[in-house]
Amino acid sequence: MGDDQVFMPLGYEQSYAYPLLVWLPGEAPRPFDLGRVMQRVSLRNFIAVEPRVSPTDSANSLDREDAVWRAIDRVCEHASVHPQRIYLVGQGEGGCDAFRIACRHPQAFAGVISLGGSFPLSEGLFSQLFSVRRLPMLLCCHRSQSTGVAEQTDQTLRLFHAAGAMLAMRIYPGRKDLSKAILNDVNRWVMDDICGTPLPVHSHCAPS
Repeated sequence: MGDDQVFMPLGYEQSYAYPLLVWLPGEAPRPFDLGRVMQRVSLRNFIAVEPRVSPTDSANSLDREDAVWRAIDRVCEHASVHPQRIYLVGQGEGGCDAFRIACRHPQAFAGVISLGGSFPLSEGLFSQLFSVRRLPMLLCCHRSQSTGVAEQTDQTLRLFHAAGAMLAMRIYPGRKDLSKAILNDVNRWVMDDICGTPLPVHSHCAPS
């Protein structure tokens, strides 16, 4: 679907509306491999897409946001996506962008996950506070993070507590954002959210 990388679940059924994971990778020594990552998340539960920023665009967050909307539209057009189960998942700097995009458009997403990416504290992302409060968020951190990162994480927890917003945090040993344990928890967290009591979510794409 264009230049985007798309993962289709094993045993895909057109009659079933799948949750969609929109992956925003960060800078890493190895190129991001969507298929390999989804093998560790789940082979059956999700459709997934990695939006590709156009070579004519710069790599700033607004261009990445445009790429996200284009990718969602293309996937919704060609595959059976549940319009109220679209999740942003970011790694490293991609996690920061996932927080930015989700808080700017909280009614368009069912949830947001950051794997090792901090919340952009200085950007005033709670302007739509009522909707942000209803948006489930997960921040995955590492036990060996630096003092500066630990302080920022503490400030993030204080901000969310004061705002009454939902942020779950999980801490892992090691420093691999895409470890098997973390990716298993991505699957579990999203499926727990789906199987729980759903909150109304504005649809970005029309029902199939």
